[in-house]
Parts: sequence; C-alpha cells; structure tokens
Amino acid sequence: MDGFHPATGFGPDTARRYDDRPRGDEEASASFLAEHAGEGSALEFAIGTGRVALPLARHGVRVDGIELSPHMVARLREKPGGDALDVVVGDMVSETTGRTYPLVYLVFNTLFNILTQDGQVECFRNAARHLDEDGVFVVEAAPPWAWVRGEQYVDVERITPGSVTLDVNRYDHVTQLLDENHVNLSGDGVRLAPISCRLVWPSEMDLMARLAGLRLIERSGGWGGERFTASSPLHISVYGRA
Repeated sequence: MDGFHPATGFGPDTARRYDDRPRGDEEASASFLAEHAGEGSALEFAIGTGRVALPLARHGVRVDGIELSPHMVARLREKPGGDALDVVVGDMVSETTGRTYPLVYLVFNTLFNILTQDGQVECFRNAARHLDEDGVFVVEAAPPWAWVRGEQYVDVERITPGSVTLDVNRYDHVTQLLDENHVNLSGDGVRLAPISCRLVWPSEMDLMARLAGLRLIERSGGWGGERFTASSPLHISVYGRA
C-alpha cells in the first residue's frame, strides 16, 4: 500500500481504540503461554497495549516486551500493572533486550506486519537469539486460506444504527501482500484505518524457523489444543532449537 509503514500504522488513534473490541481469547492464550514459560520469564514481540502480556503476568510470569509503536506502549503504561513490564521501543526484527528467555512469543498475526520475507526470517532469527537453550518460540497466525477470498473483496464488518464499518481488501498472490482498510462511515464523516500485511503459509514459517536454527515442535488449531485442519481459522505453532 503506497504510503503505509508499520511504524506509523499504529499511531495515537489506533492505540486509543485498540482495546475497544477485545478478542475474548486473552485468558486462554495467557494460560497456554504460562505453561511454556513455567516458572521463568517471557518476551513478547510486538507487545502492543499488553492485551496478552498483562494476563500472562497475572499468572506469575515476568513479561518483557519489544514494541515498535511508542503510542501502543503509552497505552500499555496506562493500564494496571503496565508500568511493571520492561518494554524496549524498537523493531522486533532486530531489537534486543539483552536477555534470554524460556519463552518468546508473537501473537495475533503480528508476524505479517513485517512486509518482506527477508524481514520475517530475521524476526525468527531474533527470536532464536533471545531463547534459552531449551526455550520455545510460539507464533499465533491465521493461515492465508482462512483470510483471503480472491484478489479483491469487501466485508461488512459492523453495522450500528449510526454507522457502518467496511473491511476493504486487495491481495497480491505474487508478493503475498494484503492491503486492507477498515472504512467507518457515520454521521461524523469517514474514518480510515489502513494496514498492510505479508501473509505467510504455515509451511513457509517452518522453513523460516529452520533458517533460524529452530524446528516445529507442535502445531494446534487454537489455544485449547484443537487439531489443526484445513478449516482452522488460526494456528498456534511452537518452535524449539533444531
């Protein structure tokens, strides 16, 4: 998408509205991640507003974070417990906390916010650099087949008596780039929320992991351990050292 960059895509307006519609899987994801962290600590790539990190911290896990957007970090700091998390503002592709962890994790398709294959590979390598010898890297992502329905499509995302929100999409099968804009129409005018993503197939992720010295340990179709199938809307992939 011309003019879009992830660094500016999560500005003050997005940070302010980010938690308006919770996904509802926060506790399930925190419970799953806590099992892999054990009595140790965890590092979240793209920690955002703490949607998952704060519930995980309530399980007794010390959570650090790396986050590209200072506006998302500021929103995190406003929440109860947000000041207790150690967050480095920077790019998860290359930034470091200087520590290693039994668990590094990346949720909610955020791997796709890296818009090149090379950058996504470097993200896996950076995760590997932050892992203890027996640590794991957990990635939550949607398989492209659950997301893309052609080269161009529009979904009605939300309807209220005073507004309509449309999800407008264009997908390039060659670059695997999805350009998306959430268009809100209301009496107050038009509000746009653009984002670009590079979608990644599960098998491609596994190769990225191999390049980083990691291997797939397990893959499920949800935080509850559901079987991953061709109809799964997401996958939870756990990688350890090869």
